[in-house]
Amino acid sequence: MAGPGGGGGGWDASRSAAGNRSPWLIVGVISIATFMEVLDTAIANVSLDHIGGSLSVSPDESTWVLTSYLVSNAIIIPISGWLSNVIGRKRYYMLSVVLFTAASFLCGISPNIQTLIIARILQGIGGGGLAPSEQSMLADTFPPAKRGQAFAAYAFVIIVAPVLGPTIGGWVTDSYSWHWIFLINVPVGALSLFLVGTFVDEPKALVEDRKALLKKGISVDWVGFLLVAIGLGSLELFLDRGERDDWFGSGFITATAIVAAVAIAFLVIWETTRKDPIVNLRLMANRNFAAVLAVMFTTGVILFGSTQLIPQMLQQVFHYTATNAGLAMTAGGIATVCAVPIVGRMVGKVDVRLLLGGALLVSAAALWHLTSLDTNASFATVAWSRAFQAVALPFLFVPITNAAYTGLKPKQTSEASSLLNVFRNLGGSVGIAMSQAVLSDRTQIHQSRLVEHLNPLAPNYPAGLSNIESVLRNAGMAAGQAQQAALGQLYQIVQRQASMMGYLDVFADLMIFTLCVAPVVFLLKTPKGGQGGAA
Repeated sequence: MAGPGGGGGGWDASRSAAGNRSPWLIVGVISIATFMEVLDTAIANVSLDHIGGSLSVSPDESTWVLTSYLVSNAIIIPISGWLSNVIGRKRYYMLSVVLFTAASFLCGISPNIQTLIIARILQGIGGGGLAPSEQSMLADTFPPAKRGQAFAAYAFVIIVAPVLGPTIGGWVTDSYSWHWIFLINVPVGALSLFLVGTFVDEPKALVEDRKALLKKGISVDWVGFLLVAIGLGSLELFLDRGERDDWFGSGFITATAIVAAVAIAFLVIWETTRKDPIVNLRLMANRNFAAVLAVMFTTGVILFGSTQLIPQMLQQVFHYTATNAGLAMTAGGIATVCAVPIVGRMVGKVDVRLLLGGALLVSAAALWHLTSLDTNASFATVAWSRAFQAVALPFLFVPITNAAYTGLKPKQTSEASSLLNVFRNLGGSVGIAMSQAVLSDRTQIHQSRLVEHLNPLAPNYPAGLSNIESVLRNAGMAAGQAQQAALGQLYQIVQRQASMMGYLDVFADLMIFTLCVAPVVFLLKTPKGGQGGAA
């Protein structure tokens, strides 16, 4: 049955998680846990050095704190729709909150790296069930005509949290200790659990669906589960560890790539021929949903790739502290906050293809603008550049999340939410991995070319070296020492310039990728954001 004001779209009011309460209360309640989870992921990135030093492990060993979370998260997200249907959506969501919160406490009190990695695996399993469940609840609670505004409010969580993460993480780590980046999740998780238990309903329609499923008998797709675990787990390992281990120069990375390719190929074949698959890949046969996944993948590449790349550039090239780099990113958060209410009003009134196409073009223009930065760029210049890029993100995330459920049956919202989050996270992993690979390769190329000019035959080399020596001698350094120190400083300048040029190349490549994906938006069937008939 269509809900009031739903405008079609296959919406069923009996599946609402709000019950007799205001649906907007549900938005606030379920956003708490995901804000905690997304923020925690971003915070952990800036605290690795402190974690490694505190636990007396190498930088490479400390990165497993991130990898272990990403792998377990990647495995659980695609099957979260099936788990939600079998366990019950509200029950599964609350179990995910409990597991994430308990695992956060274990992370905070971990005495060694082994315990921390195990706790992070559990944390990833709990965190993976949050966003798909929440998006499913929103899609079922709000009719299509109002989903745009609901997802706009929810966008504060997904988009703003990664921006605030580096700033908060740097401040907490510098002011207290890395333990508190995990321990602060405990009271937040407890609050989320209480509010969800009090205000979120398990709709009767979902209860009936679950009873029918249990009565028919649950046939667990163990083969599908193993293929998901092996395929996506190996793919995440390949993407996350590839740059550190020299990609295909490493036997381990090569093996993960082969295993991932074979397992995912078998997964596609197996799941598309099963009557009750653990991952409903047949949804991708819907042209609209397939186009949505492509744009969501691109959004993940842009959001996560740039969110990691810009603070890294500010710290390596501009020598910002982690806190100052985070503050520069905060301008993007402010721009996002200002843009979200605007896009919330536009979705449902403006053609979703125009919104998405325009957002991709603005993102490409912002990335092109970033290629104009140089090593003399001021804090304000960097902050405004980030704000220019971030203002387009809500115009990507909100319309695409809203359009994802157009043409799907109400019973498919949980499965669709799972796939949507898989592609967003996969896009983020690919964006980060490829950005780091391109950065490393281009930096080496630029450095080798610049070093070619550091010889006495180059026209500007003798004069430049002489000027540096003069400055050092005037500062009181002996002539012999000044000559050696001048050579060292000149080489540092070359390294800095090469690194900056490498970052600019990555921004240019991301711009080209964004422009190449932009035409995909015209495959969307929806004539108006948030509206349209059922398939």
